[in-house]
Amino acid sequence: MSTPLVEVLGLHRNFRGSRALPFFWRHREICAVQDVSFTIFEGETLGLVGESGCGKSTIGRLVLGLLAPSAGVVRYRDTPVPSTPGCVEWSALRREMQMVFQDPFGALNPRLTIGWQIREVLDTHGIGALKEREHQVKALLKAVGLESHMMTRYPHQISGGQLQRVVISRALAVSPSFLVCDEPVSALDVSIQAQVINLLQDLQEERNLTYLFISHDLSIVRHICDRIVVMYLGRLVESGPVGAVFATPKHPYTRALIAAAPSPVPTAERRTFVIEGDPPSPFNLPSGCAFHTRCPLATQECVTTRPALRSVGEPGRLTACHHAETL
Repeated sequence: MSTPLVEVLGLHRNFRGSRALPFFWRHREICAVQDVSFTIFEGETLGLVGESGCGKSTIGRLVLGLLAPSAGVVRYRDTPVPSTPGCVEWSALRREMQMVFQDPFGALNPRLTIGWQIREVLDTHGIGALKEREHQVKALLKAVGLESHMMTRYPHQISGGQLQRVVISRALAVSPSFLVCDEPVSALDVSIQAQVINLLQDLQEERNLTYLFISHDLSIVRHICDRIVVMYLGRLVESGPVGAVFATPKHPYTRALIAAAPSPVPTAERRTFVIEGDPPSPFNLPSGCAFHTRCPLATQECVTTRPALRSVGEPGRLTACHHAETL
């Protein structure tokens, strides 16, 4: 077993209702992340999946200290990371932990050239001699498959796939060990998605990187990830090796997600498992298992008792379902 690089232990995050909501909702809290725990081992890619609004991106920001947790702790190399965003202690950790955002154009300054924005990272962290930094910028662009003449371009002058490569090169500028990739290819065309995914895999092998890969695209997760964590309404409902989870899902929600994913082989036999309705309001979560309002297997026990996350089947498989053995 590899060495644990990142450990998430009992993570919670609450948000207050915004002013845009009706008056009687404004002062109520939404629990976006509830008692989430998982481990990311050095050199692996952990996939974090679930419907929009389930708390995936919030976890990514909590791990990187962009948000303060309401409870729980994140450990990096067996050391608790600071719970206060922007504190001095985070300066050193920023060189170890970086993020690749979903929207590459939004992650870059439209008024600055590509070269300037990559060099800014080197200047901020004092990486390399001043006269060598231009060569470092060119080397970083080359590492992600871009030519050096891109340095003089502005974000609006290059394509979405090239922009995402620039964002990746900025993250690599500090030589990190851990990257949080938050839906890094969802805004790209399918052909460009494959190029960026292959780039991430090549960089992982060359630089011994560890990824937390956040996505709703199960085909990409199946291709790039070693293990998978499935979330529903802020809670972890299943985790395990990617191959085992896709072959024999132990939670009805996971089974429904896999059944709904498009198949690359149209004539292949497909498993059908349909869930109906929309997720409950985050202001009024159901009792017991949060998924019972949409689950075709729900019983009275599911309505009254919240299932604990427990080991089921082979080692490393966890699920929060009363009926995991029947799936």
